[in-house]
Amino acid sequence: VEAGLTPYQALLTATRNPATYLGARGEWGTIEPGARADLVLLDADPLADIANTARIRGVMVGGRWIDDAERRAMVERAAGMWR
Repeated sequence: VEAGLTPYQALLTATRNPATYLGARGEWGTIEPGARADLVLLDADPLADIANTARIRGVMVGGRWIDDAERRAMVERAAGMWR
């Protein structure tokens, strides 16, 4: 967004466009039947303000829901690996 993209364009740049470039569209990068169930649930609309992408409520990876507490624990463990 700082480079001049709209929030929508920035989200496409981080999701659908890489999948398309790598020939994996339909497998990941979009929400559609047959695609991986990897999703981030946000507390606010990222199209209204791209900073809302940091307001993460939960994450689904491979169809498995990771709630906020588990996600925070995972982030803390990962951060500890780099200390």
